[in-house]
Amino acid sequence: QVQLEESGGGLVQAGESVRLSCANSGRTFSVYAMGWFRQAPGKEREFVASISRSGIITYYADAVKGRFTISRDNAKNTVYLQMNSLKPEDTAVYYCHAEHPVTRTNYWGQGTQVTVSS
Repeated sequence: QVQLEESGGGLVQAGESVRLSCANSGRTFSVYAMGWFRQAPGKEREFVASISRSGIITYYADAVKGRFTISRDNAKNTVYLQMNSLKPEDTAVYYCHAEHPVTRTNYWGQGTQVTVSS
């Protein structure tokens, strides 16, 4: 089973940086493509970034392109989201996501709150 746990969220000032982490309690982390989504109060959950199993291929939402960087350390069963130049509109609950390439099963973390003050 896959269990995802996010950490690193908190209250930050606009323009500052935060790095989120998502740890997988399982032992087959490298099998999964990983991603980050976010959901602001009263809004739909939206895609933020994703990364391939190898960590070589990444994708970003236009709203975060150039500011956020997704990475992974398969040896540590962890995926990261480096968030630079944060804006108030980045305020949301950030969710870690995993997808098995064969079964297509999706997994979600519990979310971590990121609040950016202006």
